[in-house]
Amino acid sequence: MHIRRATPDDYDAVCELTSDIWTDRGGDYLPDIYHDWLEDEPGQGKKTFLAEIDGDLAGIVQAIMLSPDEAWFQSLRVSSDYRRQGVSQRLNEELFAWAREQGATVGRAMIFSWNTASFAASRSSGFDPLTEFRFAHVEPDADAAVPDSRSISYDPAAAWRYWTHSDVRTELAGLALDSDESWALSELTQADLERFANETTVFAVEGDDGLAGMSYRVRTFDREDDDGDRVRWAEYGVGAWDDVDSARALFGAIARDAAALEADRTRVLLPETARYVTDSAYAGGRVADEPDFVLGVDLTNR
Repeated sequence: MHIRRATPDDYDAVCELTSDIWTDRGGDYLPDIYHDWLEDEPGQGKKTFLAEIDGDLAGIVQAIMLSPDEAWFQSLRVSSDYRRQGVSQRLNEELFAWAREQGATVGRAMIFSWNTASFAASRSSGFDPLTEFRFAHVEPDADAAVPDSRSISYDPAAAWRYWTHSDVRTELAGLALDSDESWALSELTQADLERFANETTVFAVEGDDGLAGMSYRVRTFDREDDDGDRVRWAEYGVGAWDDVDSARALFGAIARDAAALEADRTRVLLPETARYVTDSAYAGGRVADEPDFVLGVDLTNR
């Protein structure tokens, strides 16, 4: 087995490798994003590894540095011809070594909850379960209401203060959507919220007894739907609240913000617990059909 850096010339082989992956769910997305997803050259804070066996493409995976000490591992794929031959183990070893060289003390990865085939491979490679999350979808609405008992401010200090004491922070192991890498989670910091307050927006919910919720907008992006129509998404890094009225206030603020951006759809990350998922539905958010898992590995002792 030979491990090397993936290049644009590997595109056709990657398409062939992924041709039988997730066929019951519309196929693998990797061929659609490969050239944008791939690093242009070494030294960009990310690296894509490719495994070859006798000249055949056997597997591929990417590592990205999200912060000076946080690495994110994604898009691990193994050819159906070479599964159960140690390909994922070797690729993960390369990920860990590269991330340590960049200064990472922790590496994390996400697995869709329906992708059960990846659970054992990840655990056997040294990953431990960290958290589980689900997305809520709030309908953009310029006239969305906020309960009279709640108010919204845009103070990043207030949002950070609430986050430091929130059950959501505990449930999510301090993680929220990363600002630069889509479909990645990193540790939310006070500096992050201060930057979001300047670049996007931050929400803090206030009630009669003080702070009662927070969120922030991490990005907007356009994507074509299955019919080829442009859809604008507004994505919110996390949703945290004390009770259903606070959730309604937060969703109201998000609905108005998304409408002002002319967004068609939204998603808000929340922890996969009975309380927050049912709160979200009760407060008017549509919850995603399935959750996702985040696993992590301590790189300091490997």
